[in-house]
Amino acid sequence: MPRAASFLPLNSSSATTATTYSKAEKSKRPLLATSTSNARLPLLVFCFISLTIGLAGTIFAVSALRRPRPLPVFRCGRIHDTFRAFYSLSNPQPDLLDRPKVLGFVGIQTGFSSANRRSALRSTWFPSDPDGLLRLEQATGLAFRFVIGRSEDVKKMAELQKEVEKYRDFMLIDVREEYLNLPHKTLAFFKAAFELFDADYYVKADDDIYLRPDRLSTLLAKERSHLLTYIGCMKKGPVITDPKMKWWKIAFPCMSFGNIHGFFMTCN
Repeated sequence: MPRAASFLPLNSSSATTATTYSKAEKSKRPLLATSTSNARLPLLVFCFISLTIGLAGTIFAVSALRRPRPLPVFRCGRIHDTFRAFYSLSNPQPDLLDRPKVLGFVGIQTGFSSANRRSALRSTWFPSDPDGLLRLEQATGLAFRFVIGRSEDVKKMAELQKEVEKYRDFMLIDVREEYLNLPHKTLAFFKAAFELFDADYYVKADDDIYLRPDRLSTLLAKERSHLLTYIGCMKKGPVITDPKMKWWKIAFPCMSFGNIHGFFMTCN
């Protein structure tokens, strides 16, 4: 009996220890599970965000591939070459997709009140349809366009749009069309012409002229004696024919390509 009594405290202590250990383990297990869940949450959020970005990128890429590609060659900012935009759609050809190389680009400066002048030119030397305009460009190496700006008058713009859709021979530039704004229009024209055409010469002319495109082509092809060439009127006033005067001229003949008020310059 005394021995049995001596073992009782030991068994009681062991049971107490086991009970205490079991309670401690139970108290620790929820903490481990909670910390694991907290560690997984940022990973799940990151995966969700990555998946969303990936899906958005895929959708954007597919829509971009399906979207028809723009034709930047026909536009320079808000400048529009109506002929090439029309002709590329009706007669798809690879050579119309690049900045075309021509001997000269001739911009006929016109305005909203000059519809009759444009009609007169189309009934004489200026082609009246896109096919004729293309044939003239191929035969002479010269590209011709009527150059006009914009107006705040809705009626004028509507009338111009009808003429554009009928003839397709305009270069529309983003400048206010008025007489006092001609210097800005001239600068905008040359910038647009250079961006849309790779030409040896850029020609500015008025819409009250009669022009011989074949003679003009011959002049530009043969008379270029220097890379930096300018053809035009550098002075204003009567012609001096007296040999005793400093600026006298032997002759002042009309140009063989027609009576043209304008000037020419090389791309250099």
